[in-house]
Amino acid sequence: MNRHKKFVQVNGVDLCVETFGDPADPAILLIMGGGASMDWWEDEFCERLAAGPRFVIRYDHRDTGQSVTYEPGSPGYTSRDLVTDAVGLLDAFGLASAHIVGLSMGGGIAQALALDYSSRVASLTLMATSPGGDDLPSMSEELQAAFSGQAAEPDWSDRAAVIDYLVEDARRYAAPSRTFEEGAMRVFLGRVYDRTVNMASAMNHFMADGDGDSRKDLAKVMAPTLVLHGTEDPLFPYEHGRALAKAIPGGRLVPLERTGHEIPEVAWDVAIPEILRHTVG
Repeated sequence: MNRHKKFVQVNGVDLCVETFGDPADPAILLIMGGGASMDWWEDEFCERLAAGPRFVIRYDHRDTGQSVTYEPGSPGYTSRDLVTDAVGLLDAFGLASAHIVGLSMGGGIAQALALDYSSRVASLTLMATSPGGDDLPSMSEELQAAFSGQAAEPDWSDRAAVIDYLVEDARRYAAPSRTFEEGAMRVFLGRVYDRTVNMASAMNHFMADGDGDSRKDLAKVMAPTLVLHGTEDPLFPYEHGRALAKAIPGGRLVPLERTGHEIPEVAWDVAIPEILRHTVG
């Protein structure tokens, strides 16, 4: 597998980027969710896409992984900068356009790209994300409690405490019908912790402003759109995926069974072929 990691200067900052596959193949830009490094696009997931064949690009957002970091609680950027970072990555790789795949906050970034940089978006795949709107079902009670501050943050310099905290956070987002593989998640989060410059800084993403209900604007999306949504998503219940696909002309919704707010291995046999089918050319 042709795989390369490097730092790329985008919008005046350094972002850590990794590619899989041949640059001559159709390009897929993977955009992860809030507070999450590119590690959450797991290696095998990327390798299977690259075998498509596709040229797969994943990257650490600002304040995640090995990309530029800011003081915790003081992001030196806005949510808009996270959108223009994605455009800057396309520029850095000399890509006129790419197939955009976004998950959660990354799906929000992907929606903004499709609206404001439509010529750069060959196709759109939106995963575990939402068009917004107060009429859609709210998150699970467990997540509401976590967001209300009942789950105290750890000492971010304490590796063991942070991993404990993140394991419980991952458990809340996982599908309840599936056995939660705690041991594997601990190993994975240990790798994430060890390659992250400052874990506390990742929380800066949640200070970014949101766009509210974007459904009216989504009627203007021209890119062919695939919506992949977990049937057990506790943050954005399945109706969010249904509303998102309905809001975008020609949007196609594919359910991911036994999947929460995540892209677990159990969903790959559906998600990967769907993405490859959607990103031809």
